[in-house]
Amino acid sequence: MVNKVILIGNAGGEPEVKDLESGAKLAQFSLATNENYKDKAGEWQQNTEWHRVVTWRTMAEKAERQVRKGTKIYLEGKLTTRKWQDKEGNDRYTTEVVANYFRVLDKIEGDGQLPPMVASGSVGSGPVVDKPVTNAPANEVEDDLPF
Repeated sequence: MVNKVILIGNAGGEPEVKDLESGAKLAQFSLATNENYKDKAGEWQQNTEWHRVVTWRTMAEKAERQVRKGTKIYLEGKLTTRKWQDKEGNDRYTTEVVANYFRVLDKIEGDGQLPPMVASGSVGSGPVVDKPVTNAPANEVEDDLPF
């Protein structure tokens, strides 16, 4: 059986980072993915899905250093569902993407920090990209994604 998630999207905000008593580090952040489609009237529509992302240990440290609101991210992981109780004792469930790998697709400056434009940008803002845009058809543009 397979439980694998691959997402490319923009971070919804700064990661929430916790140092646990066990010594492990945990980082959580939201990731927005967009889907564009034409409706019945022929007008372009955009549907945004929000995903809760969890990273552990070295990936959490990397998220703390590199992820800011608007950062474009490629990630791989798995879906997990966690059960918890609210203040009234009701059972609640949260589905999360536990990322075991991610890569920031925005340009990272020499010190490992994001450029100010990306760090202060909003979801959907135009991030700095690694490669220049060309007029080649979409299926011919080079990228460095692992697929």
